[in-house]
Amino acid sequence: MTGLLALEPTDDVATFAQRVERLEYDSLWTGELWGRDSFVALTSAAEATDEVGLGTAIVNVYGRTPATLAQAAATLDTASDGRFRLGLGTSTAKVVEDLHSMSFENPPRRTHETAELVGEFLTAEGRVSYDGELFSVADFPSMGRDVPVYTAALGPAMRRVTGRVADGWLPHNIPFHDLANAFETVAETAREADRDPASITVAPYVPSAVSEDREAALRTARGHIAYYVGSGEGYRAAVAAHYDGAEAVAEAWREGDREGAREAVTDDMLEGLTVAGTPEEAREQLDGVAALDIIDEPIVVIPSGASDEVADRTVETLAPAHR
Repeated sequence: MTGLLALEPTDDVATFAQRVERLEYDSLWTGELWGRDSFVALTSAAEATDEVGLGTAIVNVYGRTPATLAQAAATLDTASDGRFRLGLGTSTAKVVEDLHSMSFENPPRRTHETAELVGEFLTAEGRVSYDGELFSVADFPSMGRDVPVYTAALGPAMRRVTGRVADGWLPHNIPFHDLANAFETVAETAREADRDPASITVAPYVPSAVSEDREAALRTARGHIAYYVGSGEGYRAAVAAHYDGAEAVAEAWREGDREGAREAVTDDMLEGLTVAGTPEEAREQLDGVAALDIIDEPIVVIPSGASDEVADRTVETLAPAHR
């Protein structure tokens, strides 16, 4: 199985979804930062397609209440005839504090309670009551929709949240070769909660850039890593745990030197965190990622800074219909 994250920006998500379905991708996911509502966009995609799975990767747990998230998920699941998966995450302090005017406090607890409560609203039998540290609900009916809830998780605390309450894991910026090791935290916590780790789907982001001009593809992939390492402390820490040079990337980014941050991205980072190169190279790399036992569904992510040529070539080259 292979998923694809919708391009940013893509105004006509419905038409893009039809293309994704023709190319035999198994799922289409949408991110949400600013400018496009994921649920509205995916509803238009649901109406324009028949089979492709749909998911959010991700909507953040600060911008909406659990009840609002559950209602949106149930409505979209109905519109798509059961094709929807809800991906949740924390986003970053910048987004939460400067856009949503909320305090970026205790992200693991916020994610835990949101995912757990949303899951109960969606799937519990009868009525839902909940008494958490952050949220309390008294006697509201479940909506009776079987919507899997995924969580984006980098560090151990967030991975433990995934093990306790989530149906799937959306890792990003953890090297592909280390995903099995990182999943052990998820698995151990799941067993402690009397859950089967094998029931948790692993669907990592796979930042991808393809071009006949190999250097253009590599430059695009370097820009993706530089952006995340430079703009999010959690991403910087995740990359720094595996590669020398992450702090140099982050420092250049903080100083406003975008080109310097891109150049500081090492070849090892590129190899472990992205798929990038000519069409032949990229297909081989993605096949290698997909073949890892720990991975159930890689999600192809095209960097936001990609040129139209690179973005289009990546969508076509890595499509299941062409591999």
